[in-house]
Amino acid sequence: MSKKISSSYIIIIGLMLFALFFGAGNLIFPPMLGQMAGKNVWIANAGFLVTGVGLPLLAITAFVFSGKQNLQSLASRVHPVFGIVFTTILYLAIGPFFAIPRSGNVSFEIGVKPFLSNDAGPVSLIIFTTLFFALACLLSLNPTKIIDVVGKFLTPIKLTFIGLLVVIALIRPIGTIQAPSKGYTSHAFFKGFQEGYLTLDALVAFVFGIIIVNALKEQGASTKKQLMVVCAKAAAIAATLLALIYTALSYMGASSVEKLGLLENGAEVLAKVSSYYFGSYGSILLGLMITVACLTTSVGLITACSSFFYELFPSISYKKFAVVLSVFSTFVANIGLTQLIKVSMPILMTMYPIAISLIFLTFLHPLFKGKSKVYQGSLLLTFITSLFDGLNTAGIKIEIINRILTQFFPLYSIGLGWFLPAILGGVGGYIYSAIMGQRS
Repeated sequence: MSKKISSSYIIIIGLMLFALFFGAGNLIFPPMLGQMAGKNVWIANAGFLVTGVGLPLLAITAFVFSGKQNLQSLASRVHPVFGIVFTTILYLAIGPFFAIPRSGNVSFEIGVKPFLSNDAGPVSLIIFTTLFFALACLLSLNPTKIIDVVGKFLTPIKLTFIGLLVVIALIRPIGTIQAPSKGYTSHAFFKGFQEGYLTLDALVAFVFGIIIVNALKEQGASTKKQLMVVCAKAAAIAATLLALIYTALSYMGASSVEKLGLLENGAEVLAKVSSYYFGSYGSILLGLMITVACLTTSVGLITACSSFFYELFPSISYKKFAVVLSVFSTFVANIGLTQLIKVSMPILMTMYPIAISLIFLTFLHPLFKGKSKVYQGSLLLTFITSLFDGLNTAGIKIEIINRILTQFFPLYSIGLGWFLPAILGGVGGYIYSAIMGQRS
């Protein structure tokens, strides 16, 4: 029999979800969006909130709804091979390809770069990232509660400082909001929608879902309905907090352009705004907090990814995976934060639509009785269309394909051409299953 989950524990779960999603890396995207969107900041921010807040929490709810134990078993509804491939790519994305290196980049950009001379060169980044990931690797090889303690102690301080920063920015803006930059003059909502991909949160949410389910089961929740209700309430708490902070950070970025100019990336925006309001001492405090927060994030991601790959390839030890991931992340981090974001966007433009389609198919699973052809048809057409979106983002444009897709799928021109194919593929898969008499 299920045990009733108290309101206080639901609040704790909601705050835990907020803390899991609101990593140090996520701080950098709303300010940059604000800078670029200018007077269109509110509509761009609305798009960002859909993919940066709504989708991640929807993904967790979908995972709970599925009743599966992990992402691989959920993705295997499409096909066992897809389950392995998709899960592997996802862990690489939230691990050594993007998220882990980004934590080192953000630490450098906010905690070190503001105090270096303009001619410091790439050597300083190489030295910092080598030391940063060496320490992260060491901590991931020797599990300790120090990271948890530091994280629990640091998070309230970090949130207090960031909260103070955005409140001051709201009360006493640096300047007036300027005209939008190229890319945000039209379709600002959809541009913000795509910028939300950079948080990686809708991908990592599938992993966080395991944590939430286990936490609720330990408290006595056992039925699917109870898990769904509690998860929805906790998600609402996390969503509200995330939306408020992201919106405030976007406004802060938008109001900073007049005096600070258009900066290179969100980490630089955050560092210069902090320096503007609090001086050098504020910059030092912010740098220390972000660096430690990014270190804890790196350790968590190295541990999670190493554990996954160890389960996949048990002949290779966990420690070897941890070392390899740390070394690889060091190399990737040295391309720099701005370049890393630029490189990651085409891949995320391809991956995110697949993840979004999987989320909605999970909710619709009982409706089409879990027929695998529905999953396969929907995700195949999603992948084909989003692949060309990714190529366009990378600057590799195949004009004849673009003309055809634009003609048949109007949303393609704004990076959402996958939406209609996803529906058509699912419907086609259902019809095929009905004709062939396939069972779920």
